[in-house]
Amino acid sequence: MSAAAGSKVKVHYTGTFDDGEVFDSSRERDPMEFEVGAREVIPGFDDALLGMTVGESKKVRIPEEDAYGPYNPEMVMDVAPDQFEEGMNVEIGQQFQVEMGEAPVVLTVKEVHDDKVILDANHPMAGKTLNFDIELVEII
Repeated sequence: MSAAAGSKVKVHYTGTFDDGEVFDSSRERDPMEFEVGAREVIPGFDDALLGMTVGESKKVRIPEEDAYGPYNPEMVMDVAPDQFEEGMNVEIGQQFQVEMGEAPVVLTVKEVHDDKVILDANHPMAGKTLNFDIELVEII
């Protein structure tokens, strides 16, 4: 039996950037469980599972278009410091979840100035090619 669209699967993975830095791994926890083709993971990861059999491992390189998309400079915005709760210490790297349109968006603080705070609504891995070492553990 091999994984197909609609299959519920459990996988172990290690994700790295092109420089070899590991950004995530399931190896020290339970395998990740999801339905193939249900848009629960990035498209390139979903596609990599198609046709895999239990116990099979593979390495895939997923370009930004099939991962979190290209980095969009139009998703960087300036806001006035008074837009934050009074007394809040806003720091670089801090993240906030806000409703924008129909879905929640995570904003990351990129810069803090006296007169403005620069926020980035891009996914932290937007614009990056991702590499995965994937092992199909189980088809449920």
